[in-house]
Amino acid sequence: MDEILHAPKGSGREREAFTPAVARRLEQGKEALRGAGMVLRQTGKTLQHRLDEATAGGRRLVSPVNFFAAAAVVGVIAVVSTVYTPSYAVSMDGIPLGTVRSPEAFEEVVDRVEARAGRILGREYTLGGEASYEFALSERGKLSDEKELEEYLFNQISEVELNYVLKVDGKLIGAAADQSSLERMLEEIKAPYVTEHTTASGFTANVAISHEYTPTDVNQDLEDMFSQLTVNTNGQTTYEVVKGDTFMQIALDNGMTVREMQELNPDINIDRIYIGQLLNIREEIPFLSVQTVEHVTYQEPIECPVEQVKDDSMYQGESRVIEAGVPGEARVTADVTYLNGKEQEREILESETLSAPTTRVIAVGTKERPSWFPNGYFIWPVYGRITSSFGYRSIFGSYSYHGGIDIATSYGVGIAAADGGTVTFAGRATGYNWSYGNLVIVDHGNGKQTYYGHCSSVLVSAGDHVYQGQTIARVGSTGRSTGNHCHFEVKIGGTSVNPLAYLS
Repeated sequence: MDEILHAPKGSGREREAFTPAVARRLEQGKEALRGAGMVLRQTGKTLQHRLDEATAGGRRLVSPVNFFAAAAVVGVIAVVSTVYTPSYAVSMDGIPLGTVRSPEAFEEVVDRVEARAGRILGREYTLGGEASYEFALSERGKLSDEKELEEYLFNQISEVELNYVLKVDGKLIGAAADQSSLERMLEEIKAPYVTEHTTASGFTANVAISHEYTPTDVNQDLEDMFSQLTVNTNGQTTYEVVKGDTFMQIALDNGMTVREMQELNPDINIDRIYIGQLLNIREEIPFLSVQTVEHVTYQEPIECPVEQVKDDSMYQGESRVIEAGVPGEARVTADVTYLNGKEQEREILESETLSAPTTRVIAVGTKERPSWFPNGYFIWPVYGRITSSFGYRSIFGSYSYHGGIDIATSYGVGIAAADGGTVTFAGRATGYNWSYGNLVIVDHGNGKQTYYGHCSSVLVSAGDHVYQGQTIARVGSTGRSTGNHCHFEVKIGGTSVNPLAYLS
């Protein structure tokens, strides 16, 4: 009978409490309904009495007109009780909303609306406005739909609105009035990693766009959302030390200071890292990581197979190339997976040989090596604390170049040859080299030399062959020195290089 009257959307309305006045109005409505029923019942009884009198003692029935009038009244009673049901017309601030079976039913609708709004806003919410009720008779089945009433009331709440919401792993990032603007922003984030060979792209996190109600103050600034999703966060990964690495260079290569990398590796001696050692390094990772797959075809060389030929004219460990060989070439088809532009995996789908490689022939020495023969790598001459690094430094009040590293340790500790070779100088340095004090120089061949300065005593002579690890001098503080230490220097082709790049 009564339908929902949609009023203009405005501010929320507060429902009226179930006051004594409302209770009185409801009781009056019930009394009216009971009164109407009593009148109809009394009318029926009167008609029945008259019918009984008319037939008493064999008299004729009442006239047809009276009979049909009585039947009409009885019919009305039947129709009213069958077609109509008691109800209540509900209004908010004087605006009719519809009819409900009872005030309690409308209160339940209001409770559901408030609970729903509270979940969205993250706080307790109460509808504003004043509810009023008026007793009425409504056609059965024609009461207002409670779901429609609930939706109508909810739509009057100005603090919430329907938006397209972007979430990453369940975290709310922001919202927009249309879905396409959020999708375009996500494509812009992927764009720098997509190439003409990209066959798939996506995010490693769970990115979802849903259509739902949000608080009106939710972030709807697309530029701000873009910044949130692309900002770098500090992750942590490991790095395996390879030959030639230094702690300082690893830090610099990864955009870190030595101190920052030390904090990630508190148990590591930064002056004595070794090949294969795992170091923790900081890695910058975008908040929203992009994974792509590229289908590529490229050519790559095929390494030459190697054939070794024994040569007793060379020492063990020595070798020379007899035939260089020519590398082959292959055409490779692969799917390459990238994470934020860095390759993670390469799946070879097909490899076709375009040209076969030829054999590389190498002669290897079989003659027994003398103990002093170089091994090709350097060990630490002494173990201690590095008090002065390679490069420019301030010492004795001036800024000067330091061609090696100073390793502090106790007086008299033995100094080992970093590798096998021939002693070219042993004794007190003079002239330009006077600052070294007692000095030993070892030639390791192939233009490599090592210097050991400030020794307290020298244990070898020029022309001696020394093996790797042999004690050649003892730690002291001779020459231009401020304390007991070994000055260790590496020269290649006559030029000083950073020893930390060559020590194992």
